[in-house]
Amino acid sequence: MKFSTLSTFSLVYITTVATTAASSSNGQCAVWYKVLNDIQTNLFEGGKCGDDAHDALRLSFHDAIGYSPKMFNSKPPQFGGNGADGSLIKFASTELNYHANNGLEEIVGDLRNLADKYKVSYGDIIQFAAAVSVGNCQGGPSSRVPFMAGRPDATQAAPDLLVPEPFDSVEKMLARVGDAGLSPEELVDLLASHSVGDQEHIDPSIPGTPFDTTPSILDTKFYRDTLVPGHIWPGDGQYTGEAKSPTPGQFRLQSDVALAFHPRTILHWISLALGGQDRMASRFATAMGKMALLGQNPKILYDCSAVIPVPK
Repeated sequence: MKFSTLSTFSLVYITTVATTAASSSNGQCAVWYKVLNDIQTNLFEGGKCGDDAHDALRLSFHDAIGYSPKMFNSKPPQFGGNGADGSLIKFASTELNYHANNGLEEIVGDLRNLADKYKVSYGDIIQFAAAVSVGNCQGGPSSRVPFMAGRPDATQAAPDLLVPEPFDSVEKMLARVGDAGLSPEELVDLLASHSVGDQEHIDPSIPGTPFDTTPSILDTKFYRDTLVPGHIWPGDGQYTGEAKSPTPGQFRLQSDVALAFHPRTILHWISLALGGQDRMASRFATAMGKMALLGQNPKILYDCSAVIPVPK
């Protein structure tokens, strides 16, 4: 089985983390210990892997994927977003109206208040909250999810239609994330977050339905379960973006099923289903670290990964 090799972007990221690791103990990172205490106590309900932690993970992807070099390079050039820059908070009045961002209103407001309270950037608070949330969920990677701080403020709203939707074709999803800088394998790696998440707005007849029958645990079961043919609608029928599930009370996204069986992603999907917890969790952490730098200049950031709690 062939796996993807490290991209140039990944090498830049790894080199940057290695050369700036010493900065994690300096004064630049001190504020993040205060943020950590506040976010764990008040937002994540004492460090739980609950709804706010799930929403923080979702927000981190939706903010970071708002980046399109293809748009910048078009003729005439168009603004393609700056990726993980916090535009979803700073320009919430615009971006929360995008269909793909439905349901993020509460977490956007909570993180805006935290960022303003501690005078940190919106881009940083989004990726910090996501990294902390992974540490709150059982089954996370044995090492911390990387957290680089120092993102400049967003300058304008990211364009609409840059976040993949659950009803998109595999080709459309892979083209979109590829434009932003993620490989097909990295997209599949990031979907491990669905094992701790639930849906609120796709099927309104069953709000809060988990994707996995063991919610709040980051595990390979999500990948195995998605390979099992579905035969029931968990709610009162089919909604756009929803696929049949094999288990009552379990929600399944159309896009997850499509990626699980597509020729470009099925082998990697199976490798995560059968390759063991440690491999899946490690790849998820690496993909999150790369995603958190989309559209950013790693050379101006500093490493505060030591602040992130070690996953349970």
